[in-house]
Amino acid sequence: MTDHIKKEFLDRLEDTRVGMLSAGAARAVPMSHYFDDDDPQATLWFITAKQTDLSKAAGSGTPGTFIVNSTDESLHARLEGTLSISNDAAQLDRIWSKVAEAWFEGGKQDPDIQLLRFDPKEAEVWITGGSIKFLYEIAKANLTDSKPDVGDHAVITF
Repeated sequence: MTDHIKKEFLDRLEDTRVGMLSAGAARAVPMSHYFDDDDPQATLWFITAKQTDLSKAAGSGTPGTFIVNSTDESLHARLEGTLSISNDAAQLDRIWSKVAEAWFEGGKQDPDIQLLRFDPKEAEVWITGGSIKFLYEIAKANLTDSKPDVGDHAVITF
């Protein structure tokens, strides 16, 4: 069952564009993540500025947390792992977008760009049918005196 949830989690993570990232003493801030869904380790990549608290906190394997909730409420997850600085120019080329470009005056060549790598070790994941299914399950539970089926929950290791 966990393999099914892991696959579903990665599929839904791909459709979710933002979460809250924290590491070390850096407070959680909203960040867009990028990843290759064929990567079994589910490495997440972030583009930030060198002077951000996250960039300063990211050493070589600083403990970090990434919390994700999809807009349709079908995915809720907390990922624990390590955050580190990366200077992988090929990876930056692969994930660069117009959204990222909007944050840097010098475009992809801006000297303030810092690529961050998040290597998840564990994720606690809730996969649901979304808000409509949730409301249905609550109504059904109240009518039948049963527990609502709100989806799957698992802890996934990478």
